[in-house]
Amino acid sequence: MIYKDKTVHCNRDIIVYCFFRSYVMLNFQYFTPTKVVFGKDAELKVGPLVKEEGCKKVLVHYGGQSAKKSGLLDRVCEALKDFDIDYVTLGGVVPNPHLSKVYEGIELCKKEGVDFILAVGGGSVIDSCKAIAYGLGNPEVDVWELFTGKASPKACYPLGSVLTIAAAGSEMSNSCVITNEEGWYKKALDTDLARPKFAIMNPEITYTLPDYQTQCGCADIMMHTMERYFVLEDTMEITDKIAQDVMKNVMKYAKILKKDPENYEARAEIMWCGSLSHNGLTGCGTCGGDWATHLIEHELGGMFDVAHGAGLAAVWGSWARYVMDEKPERFAQFAVDVMGVEESDDVKSTALKGIEAVEEFYRMIEMPTNMKELGIDPTDEQIKDMAMKATNHDTQQLGAFKKLSAKDLVEIYKTAK
Repeated sequence: MIYKDKTVHCNRDIIVYCFFRSYVMLNFQYFTPTKVVFGKDAELKVGPLVKEEGCKKVLVHYGGQSAKKSGLLDRVCEALKDFDIDYVTLGGVVPNPHLSKVYEGIELCKKEGVDFILAVGGGSVIDSCKAIAYGLGNPEVDVWELFTGKASPKACYPLGSVLTIAAAGSEMSNSCVITNEEGWYKKALDTDLARPKFAIMNPEITYTLPDYQTQCGCADIMMHTMERYFVLEDTMEITDKIAQDVMKNVMKYAKILKKDPENYEARAEIMWCGSLSHNGLTGCGTCGGDWATHLIEHELGGMFDVAHGAGLAAVWGSWARYVMDEKPERFAQFAVDVMGVEESDDVKSTALKGIEAVEEFYRMIEMPTNMKELGIDPTDEQIKDMAMKATNHDTQQLGAFKKLSAKDLVEIYKTAK
């Protein structure tokens, strides 16, 4: 039976009516307010985009020296000057962005009277910007309390991004992840308050990325899509098709970039896949996704400071084998429709072949499939510590495909060694 349900609010004033099967569909809202400016020389349009927001002074936030050496930072700052927009700069963001840098940014913005935050970088820089924007919008609380859940954000300063790495999807997402160096806790904060006003994407900017960073990004994009794909409830066919094509596209063009890093088409495809994988589109009509693999990796990143995409690749196979029996037909569908495994009557065998095919793809792009390949060897005590942190001392369960306790996480970590 088909029936017409509620409207789904999309970008700006577009309204889409969705037709659901009454016995399988979950209602959903799809909200993507970020304006995307995509293509060659797109960064030169940053001036009018900030001007549209009515802001007068910008924090230009970036990571290491690559933004300076490439000339990108100068081009962005000149574009702001062309529209009489004042700015102050703050660099030094590291992968797995640190809370101390967020505090530094908040204080600088207060001192300088900043009213707009601009990220020139990838997911780490954008997340640092989001955290700074949260801190400015909620001056009555310590910003870290927003990440631990002790307080809820009421506001967020406006922000935008000039993307330099296709990976995190943070340029369009509601998500922000920060690491507190005191105890090395890595926490996420997800609210629509922090969705960027605009995202500037020029694929040419990513030409000079080291291959390892490029492929870490591809692994991250795959995982953002897989996290939403592996759910227990039935899903919309169109949502599945979009997710499947995003994943197939990433695998196709990741291989091309291994051989031809200055292939504009490949860079553009990967960059746009990164945004689509994490703006909510591939989770429409589901519970929103599993996300256990991300939370498992967050503890690896917090403790060992590993690259996020590589960490996800290293633990996903262990998670997949641990939870697969909850709904093996979902893994079998993934195996056939995404990984090209030949369909058979043996659902579990097909499912396992799909997991193996993902791991083979990761090896092909030189991503790790276990922690040894990632270059770490956590002790039993460290594994227990990560499991306890991830589950808030075993008071919370992770995941949606299978609810995971601290004991479950210990087994997944150990299998991933």
